[in-house]
Amino acid sequence: MKQRLISLMAVGAAALLVGCAQQPRAVDYTAFRASKPHSILVLPPLNNTADLRATPSMSAAVTQPLAEAGYYVFPLTLVDRTFQENGMVLPGQMHEAPLEKLQQIFGADAVLYITVSEYGGAFMVFAHQVKVTANARLVDARSGAELWAGKASIVQQPGNSGGGLIGALVTAVVHQVISANSDTARPLAGQVAQRMFAPNGVNGLLAGPRSPKYEP
Repeated sequence: MKQRLISLMAVGAAALLVGCAQQPRAVDYTAFRASKPHSILVLPPLNNTADLRATPSMSAAVTQPLAEAGYYVFPLTLVDRTFQENGMVLPGQMHEAPLEKLQQIFGADAVLYITVSEYGGAFMVFAHQVKVTANARLVDARSGAELWAGKASIVQQPGNSGGGLIGALVTAVVHQVISANSDTARPLAGQVAQRMFAPNGVNGLLAGPRSPKYEP
């Protein structure tokens, strides 16, 4: 059934269009440069959407861009297990943990707080969109000072290769069904993380000590 839907999608839809929205803003990196973090503890993202896949998908997406930016990132499995051993199993509980306790347990230089506000597909009569929006804050684990904050949003919408309104409706329905049965937003989560954290991105992180672009 799923393969049949994918075949219908290929026939009825044109190339995927990806729209990216990120508002340019002035970022003050003074505290970031003074802190010089080497390691980052990524807390499981808060999920403010109806899709339960948002937290694990975004968690899996952030490690690579942070590591490529030049930082040591604590392994996700280690972080989850440590929190569970301390009686915290929900992202909300982890986000409320005192910074001094996190620094004491993990020895991290900075803590990354992520919130996913939009994740997954939406059916809009004659169109179907898949959207991921997230924001993040990097906080000094020792002083509590905010070092950086960012936000990114990506929208993916298939085009209609023809057939007028009927063709558009069929294409939208097919994509909606596929989205409901598979995590079509997961690739977008990776793109959102890349746009937020990449040092060469718009207002991204500063390059870390493991990056050749690092400025001591």
